[in-house]
Amino acid sequence: MRKVFPSQNDKELKKIKKIADRIEALEPEISRCTDEQLRNKTSEFKERLAGGETLDDLLPEAFAVVREAARRVLGMRHFYVQLMGGVVLHQGRIAEMKTGEGKTLVATLPAYLNALTEKGVHVVTVNEYLAQRDRESMGQIYEFLGLTVGLNLHGMKAEEKREAYQADITFGTNNEFGFDYLRDNMVLYKEQIVQRPLHYAIVDEVDSILIDEARTPLIITGQANKTTDIYYAADRFAKRLKPDEDFTVDEKTRSVMLTEQGVDKAEQAFGIDNLYDAKNMTLNHHINQALKANVMMHRDEDYVVNEDGVVIVDEFTGRLMHGRRYSDGLHQAIEAKEGLQVQKESMTLATITFQNYFRMYEKLAGMTGTAKTEEEEFRKIYGMDVVVIPTNKPMIRKDLSDVLYKTEEVKYRKVVEEIVRRHEKGQPVLVGTVSIANSERLSKMLKKKGIPHKVLNAKHHREEAEIISQAGQKGAVTIATNMAGRGTDIVLGEGVAELGGLHIIGTERHESRRIDNQLRGRSGRQGDPGSSQFFLSFEDDLIRRFGSDRIKGVLEKMGMDDEQEIEGRMFTKAIETSQKRIEGANFDTRRIVLQYDNVLNEQRSIIYKQRREVLETDNMRDIVRGMIKTVIEHIVELSTPEKDIPEEWDIDAIVDYVNANLLKEPERLTADEIKLKERDEVIQIVEDKVLTQYDEREQQITRERMNEFEKVVVLRTVDRKWMDHIDAMEQLRQGIHLRAYGQSNPLREYQFEGFNMFNEMVFEISEEVAKLVMKAEVSDNLEREEVAVGQTATTRNYNQPAPKQEPKKRQPVRVGAKVGRNDPCPCGSGKKYKQCHGAVGKTGTE
Repeated sequence: MRKVFPSQNDKELKKIKKIADRIEALEPEISRCTDEQLRNKTSEFKERLAGGETLDDLLPEAFAVVREAARRVLGMRHFYVQLMGGVVLHQGRIAEMKTGEGKTLVATLPAYLNALTEKGVHVVTVNEYLAQRDRESMGQIYEFLGLTVGLNLHGMKAEEKREAYQADITFGTNNEFGFDYLRDNMVLYKEQIVQRPLHYAIVDEVDSILIDEARTPLIITGQANKTTDIYYAADRFAKRLKPDEDFTVDEKTRSVMLTEQGVDKAEQAFGIDNLYDAKNMTLNHHINQALKANVMMHRDEDYVVNEDGVVIVDEFTGRLMHGRRYSDGLHQAIEAKEGLQVQKESMTLATITFQNYFRMYEKLAGMTGTAKTEEEEFRKIYGMDVVVIPTNKPMIRKDLSDVLYKTEEVKYRKVVEEIVRRHEKGQPVLVGTVSIANSERLSKMLKKKGIPHKVLNAKHHREEAEIISQAGQKGAVTIATNMAGRGTDIVLGEGVAELGGLHIIGTERHESRRIDNQLRGRSGRQGDPGSSQFFLSFEDDLIRRFGSDRIKGVLEKMGMDDEQEIEGRMFTKAIETSQKRIEGANFDTRRIVLQYDNVLNEQRSIIYKQRREVLETDNMRDIVRGMIKTVIEHIVELSTPEKDIPEEWDIDAIVDYVNANLLKEPERLTADEIKLKERDEVIQIVEDKVLTQYDEREQQITRERMNEFEKVVVLRTVDRKWMDHIDAMEQLRQGIHLRAYGQSNPLREYQFEGFNMFNEMVFEISEEVAKLVMKAEVSDNLEREEVAVGQTATTRNYNQPAPKQEPKKRQPVRVGAKVGRNDPCPCGSGKKYKQCHGAVGKTGTE
């Protein structure tokens, strides 16, 4: 059937094979080159590029050169299927290649080819061990061919990072590349920038980085001054509450909510009248976070406690995520729960998601053993399709049917029995668990049976590559959390193939089929024999959440006892259907996260681009004069509305504002100068007066000193306002879902309000810069400073009744930049403003 109706993947492979055949045909010619001739090919290729040839023109010969260099330097020759994988990566797509097919070597082909442009290639790995390993091994090929190689590690000095980024090919982790981008957009001098423009990235384990971690934003924070008493008070209260009586738990949404009785108890405990009053919103939030910490967050599963305090465990890899903290006060709530010292909450100075960071590369490619199940997401979000590359040798691993038990206790007992049975005949076994707690539970059971074994989890990650590489030796038993040691091959020991190869046991199904496939993929590399099987119970999270009670009830009526096992494709299929549903829901969540983050991303791009212009310009005059003009136009337009006749315009408001903020004595603006003039004339008169004084100020100070003074003012103002804006946008996002109750689309409301808030921020930046440039005294020791990162806040003792609040004075409302009635609506609906948000009338957003 496939010969008659080939799949899209088969059609793509047919095209790629034609290119791979051309590379193969060049091998005899390239193999006759001397080392020096091979090295000289690099400068020849660069000359040909400069002469008008494209990378696609050079590909067959360049790949053949890399293949020959790898054979001479490392004794490794690219297989035909590896050449195919290299072509896919060069095309900016994802190559799905099974475990053990040599993805690391595949990356050398497109990395060398694209490095010929001298714009830089980033090879992105999931951890620093792999980055260092690949730089040391594969780096030899590039250096043999005359290219420079850099390594970007956490903790490096700026000069070292700059040198690494200047190299033709740079190895590093996704976190470090992303954080360097954010840090580059916070520097005070252009010489401090370390990254070059983002050209081409090859992402190893692309599904882990671009899917699993897509919801985790990179955040650079600073300390905020805030008392920590509230966390302890909320924790003490949460610990006294009773499930179902005082609060309810929704496991599917992982949320905890107070009941009416719980709310009453909170009001009594904290001496307040109404927990949902606006003045008690902070307390309400902390109680909810304390409840979540005590009920939903489990020690040794979601986090561990060690000498570093509370450390998050990555739910996908089982690794400890040092330096990462839960946001929104949840981390502090867990610290209070565990009786640790609560660290102060931090303020966000800069943030970006991996989705938006990697989409900034001119060309992006990736490789992994498991991506096809997520192809829709890769295509829609990153514009990359997945090409499944055939294995070098046929896959002969046996994937056995799942077995299902009534209870978790019986399941683990049966797992141990299976390990013992296979261990006795010398067959190596790798057991995959979903949490640290489960891996240690299994370890204790094996110790009682006297079975020697290695435990590989986040608590022992330093040795993980070494342990995982030995998992295929005769008689080896290895327990590992999901995906631990990813990127390291398991080679079978002597005589193991005859025993059936490496046997994989999964102790629970993951929400994602892809992660189950990664565990299975540990066995059966390069045509080796192997086998895999999952042991499940009705008490497993995935099965419990999706109708296990109903199935269990049917089986009990049929007389199933605790020891009995169920095996069959029907249950495996039912579980996979559940996984597909969850994958779909997770994709929707990530897509929504991206849609919201896109709003901030567009704003971030504008701010960072303008900030970079400030750093790089040698003359701030045009930028600052533009800001002064913006402020004057805005103030005049506010005081001279089109609907009023000129006699009714508030001329005094213009005079007062300009004299107070933009002009010094004796050159003051008078009402007579602008009375009864057209609006454009008023703007011109005010601009002439202010800019004349600006020019005089510039001559007094000198352009060189004025330039540095303006840079100091602009950078400090932009950084502080942007930091506050990030915080304001996060608060807006937290509450925007409530708009759905008013029949509004929360995303559109967020886009529209975010647009207005951004416009307001941009005006406030211009306003503050204009005031300071025109009024501030210029000191002799001008120095650019980082924005103060602490923010003062006062809180009361939550064990005492709330003090009476004085009524706040009404504050004037600042109107953002006006949108024309026939302009496109800023919410992104595609309608005109008057037909969309401009149509809501005077009682609405207008």
